Amino acid sequence: MVITIPLVLLLAAVLALLLRFRAVGAGAAVAAALFGFYLADTGAADTVNELVTAVTGAVADIGH
Repeated sequence: MVITIPLVLLLAAVLALLLRFRAVGAGAAVAAALFGFYLADTGAADTVNELVTAVTGAVADIGH
């Protein structure tokens, strides 16, 4: 059985943990979220998506 978790939920959980353990402050978390939001509107969005797809594919292949 394969369980899939959307990457956005995984990243949200990581951010929540960073905030919980005070590894990052609320201001830095907001800045990181806004950076990601505005990065998605640039020409770099396709490159970032391809990179994330390649990395997740490589990680999935390691498991098999």
